[in-house]
Amino acid sequence: MSVIDLKSDTVTKPGDDMRKAMASAEVGDDVYMEDPTVRALEAKGAELTGKEDALFVASGTMGNLVSILTHCDRGDGAVLGFKSHIYYYEGGGLSVLGGIVPLIADDAKGIPEREDIRFWLRPKNVHFAPARLLCLENTHNRCGGIAVDPDSFAGVANFGKENGLAVHLDGARIFNASIAYNVPATAFTDKVDSVQICLSKGLGAPVGSLVCADSNFVDRARSWRKKVGGGMRQAGIIAAGGLYALKHNVKRLADDHENASILAEKLSKGGLVVESEGKNTNMVFFGIGGNGEKDSAFLEACDKRGVQFNGVGQGRFRLVTHINVDREQVVKAAEIILEEAGSCR
Repeated sequence: MSVIDLKSDTVTKPGDDMRKAMASAEVGDDVYMEDPTVRALEAKGAELTGKEDALFVASGTMGNLVSILTHCDRGDGAVLGFKSHIYYYEGGGLSVLGGIVPLIADDAKGIPEREDIRFWLRPKNVHFAPARLLCLENTHNRCGGIAVDPDSFAGVANFGKENGLAVHLDGARIFNASIAYNVPATAFTDKVDSVQICLSKGLGAPVGSLVCADSNFVDRARSWRKKVGGGMRQAGIIAAGGLYALKHNVKRLADDHENASILAEKLSKGGLVVESEGKNTNMVFFGIGGNGEKDSAFLEACDKRGVQFNGVGQGRFRLVTHINVDREQVVKAAEIILEEAGSCR
């Protein structure tokens, strides 16, 4: 029985051409900045995001952490959405390792509200952790994988800058946002001081992310990467996968969006409650009703029939389409989910 894995776009596996690129990659010691494939990857990332430079890091979490540590000093505050990946899923690293205070804002619509940001723009006072940084996320994972539109994004980013905040973008899936609105990634990245882009999600590389910013910022971020243990040696082997992904796998994200749309439509027509707020991309959030008592049984039943996905709350589930799931599998997954959901009601 073949498995239809919809747990996340992090489960993607490199294809044959990507593996060939990795196997033949020219390498050197990246800590000495002598790995030509890493340099090529960083240059490509900087080009696509409109930044001067980029830094290859091991993961999106490391990329966000290194960026925040570069922007802030101990005791500074970073304005974060309460549903953001940085706040919710990254182990509190900014506080544990940086002594940085999370200043929580309402991002239930995919981006923090201006008034919530304004609340933290307090006068200089020894009692307050001063707000130094605004962190945004696009696409937004916990808000349904929605893509925030360029105008709304620019408005909030500009609001932060006008009020003296640096702006960092967790752009783990920024290319999904650019494809959703048919704009270049720079429609978003031009508005921020730094951006983290993930290579190992929908783009299909096995590992790695990039921090893109101006050259001075990247130099300082490189120092922080070393401090958190992120200096890599002959990293060109894995960088080659990311470089291949940036060259070949960005435009095809549209296929994932279309597959997610088909999946959502079939589940909705089958009677399930499918979330549809905002511009959806490659994620489908749905519910089966009830108080969550049957969630485990529902997931297990689907798993036994070869469809894997995650629960994200009582009676709420997430499906993520990606490069290793085709149209036929999406249709089959919808059929199985509807059948098992009916059994659990």
